[in-house]
Amino acid sequence: MAGSTDFDLYRPAEEHDMLRDAVRSLAEAKIAPFAAEVDEDARFPQEALDALTANDLHAVHVPEEYGGAGADALATVIVIEEVARVCASSSLIPAVNKLGSLPVILSGSEELKKKYMGPLAQGEGMFSYCLSEPDAGSDAAGMKTKAVRDGDFWVLNGVKRWITNAGVSEYYTVMAVTDPEKRSRGISAFVVEKSDEGVSFGAPEKKLGIKGSPTREVYLDNVRIPADRMIGEEGTGFATAMKTLDHTRITIAAQALGIAQGALDYAKGYVQERKQFGKPIGDFQGVQFMLADMAMKIEAARQLTYAAAAKSQRGDSDLTFQGAAAKCFASDVAMEVTTDAVQLLGGYGYTRDYPVERMMRDAKITQIYEGTNQVQRIVMARNLP
Repeated sequence: MAGSTDFDLYRPAEEHDMLRDAVRSLAEAKIAPFAAEVDEDARFPQEALDALTANDLHAVHVPEEYGGAGADALATVIVIEEVARVCASSSLIPAVNKLGSLPVILSGSEELKKKYMGPLAQGEGMFSYCLSEPDAGSDAAGMKTKAVRDGDFWVLNGVKRWITNAGVSEYYTVMAVTDPEKRSRGISAFVVEKSDEGVSFGAPEKKLGIKGSPTREVYLDNVRIPADRMIGEEGTGFATAMKTLDHTRITIAAQALGIAQGALDYAKGYVQERKQFGKPIGDFQGVQFMLADMAMKIEAARQLTYAAAAKSQRGDSDLTFQGAAAKCFASDVAMEVTTDAVQLLGGYGYTRDYPVERMMRDAKITQIYEGTNQVQRIVMARNLP
């Protein structure tokens, strides 16, 4: 068939390849040198934020009309993938900026978009996403955080848990119950600012991986915000939250993809240097087969993720299935590949002197957040093409 095929829409264009080269160079020069220290000290990767912001890579998804780069979904995936290849914690800067702000982009008023997208694009504040609660994880509709109308204001009370970059971000998309009788249709979305009176944060969680990205509870104690900070119409917050996840699960697939690629790249180099029985262990067929399987699965995950990104950009009707499939498959691949990378390094792989054990720990969360992979399979089953 002459002309463009559907598959052409999944393939990176020349500008995407140029973007990858630029982000990889930046990540290796400005982010990778601090990755081990960030993990060891469980500190925020400020160097990464500074480097990404200086190069307008911290929130590339923000549309041009609000001062952003206007990057498409695939470009956003490539940025996250390349940063995650060297430091998973740092990749949560562009990933969560999209997660936190996408509800505003999808459903917010024009005034709300102008108010918050500009500062985000300019690097004046990051955006976080507050959906989960102590008793509302996979069952997000069971949340208890409430918002009560008081004249021209809403008053929010509740606790949000597992909030990525909490305490560092300036802005928070918060889901809260405005009509308890309607369950998911009684949930509304709001923008809360870090500086709002009554906003506070719990102690950072002590996590297995992504230690450089703070995960904290967000406490809302009679937080009084203007009514115009509601995102969309009252009662549409849960629908906006789910629509957001359709798009942003693909960014978690990208993160998983980057982690897996970083582990494979390191393992490839190691097996050519490490000698046993008089030759590099990379010459042994058993090792070659492991590397081949790792590379094959990564490439399959990449194609699925890029295809999902293309569908996200177009707003295809099967995006819910494709986004869940990409996230689920890529994160399972990341866990498998990083585990194999540790195995290939043997005892060295099990020490913190080498990066693959960090990558293995970081990979695990990609199977859990933005919907566990068990939930992803439920989503896929309900949305079979």
